[in-house]
Amino acid sequence: MTIMEKLDAKLGNAVSAGADEIFASDVLEGLSKARKELPCRWFYDTRGSELFEEITSLPEYYPTRTEAQILTDSVAELSRLAGPRVAMIEYGAGAAVKTRILLDALETPLYYAPVDISDAFLRGVAEGLAEDYPDIAMRPIVGNFLSDLDIPVELQTAQRRLGFFPGSTIGNLSDAEITAFFTRARQQLGEDGMLVIGADLRKSPEILVPAYDDAAGVTAAFNKNLLVRINRELAADFDLERFQHKAVWNDVDSRIEMHLVSEVAQSVTLLGRRFDFVQGESIHTENSRKFTVPGLQALAQDCGWRALSVWEDPQKLFSLQMLG
Repeated sequence: MTIMEKLDAKLGNAVSAGADEIFASDVLEGLSKARKELPCRWFYDTRGSELFEEITSLPEYYPTRTEAQILTDSVAELSRLAGPRVAMIEYGAGAAVKTRILLDALETPLYYAPVDISDAFLRGVAEGLAEDYPDIAMRPIVGNFLSDLDIPVELQTAQRRLGFFPGSTIGNLSDAEITAFFTRARQQLGEDGMLVIGADLRKSPEILVPAYDDAAGVTAAFNKNLLVRINRELAADFDLERFQHKAVWNDVDSRIEMHLVSEVAQSVTLLGRRFDFVQGESIHTENSRKFTVPGLQALAQDCGWRALSVWEDPQKLFSLQMLG
C-alpha cells in the first residue's frame, strides 16, 4: 500500500462538497457585476498552483525568498515559543516549501494538517512530506481557509495547535475577510494556540509592479489560466488572445491589483449566459495588499490575538509575526 493509499484509508476522499457549484456561482456572480471580478481563490487548480510555484522563483518576485530567509533566521526562536509536540495547521499550504524549514526546527511535532483548495495538488504535497517526515502524522484538509473547516479530531484534542499562514496570502483579503480569518483561526487553534503569519510590507511601486508583471510572462500565464479553467470547467469560450494581463499599484488602498483587460469589444458565453465587454474593460482578478506591521497587528488584536514576536528582513520588504 502506498503512502497516499494509507492516507486515503485514514481520511477518506477529502473533497470539498459542492466545489463545482460554488465555482460556477462565483464566476457568474462576478462577471455579472458592473465592474467585473473573479475571486482569486480559483487561480489554484493544479496548473495554477504549478504556475504560482514558478512565480516564486522569478528574480522580480522577492516575497518568497525574503520570507524564507526571515524564517530561516528566526526559526529557532519561533520553535522555542511554540514548544514541543504541537499540531500544526497550515492555511493555504501550496507546495509547502517553507513548511519544511519550520517542521525541521519544531520539537517533536505530532501532526501536520495542510489546508488547500486544490485536492490533487494538496495530496501530492502531503505524500512528499509523509515520505520525508514519517514520524509526523499527515492530516490534509481540502477546503477554503475562509470557511469553516472539518478539523480532524486528533488536532482538536492536541495539547497545542500552531497555525502557519505564510506567503502574504492575507494580502488577498479584505478587512472583513481578515477579521473572519483571524476569528476562525482563534477558534480552530484554541485560546492557547499560536499563529505565525507572513505579510508583505508597503514599498516603492518600482519594486512592487514588476513582482506582479514579470518579464518572462509567468504571472500573465497564471492570471490567464483562470480563463482556461473557466473554459474547461464551465464550457465557456474566452479567447485568451483577446485579454491582456495588467498589474497596477493602488496607493489609496495600499495594494497591487491584477486585471485581465479586454483588448477589443467582444462577447463571451458560459453556462448559457452571455457577457459583453467593451474595449479596455477589465476583469479584476486579485488584490495583494501591502501592510504596515502596526496596521496588521491592530486587525489581529481586534480578534483576540496579540503579537508575541516580529521578524523583518534588513530592507524591511517583508515581515513574519507570531501571534498568541
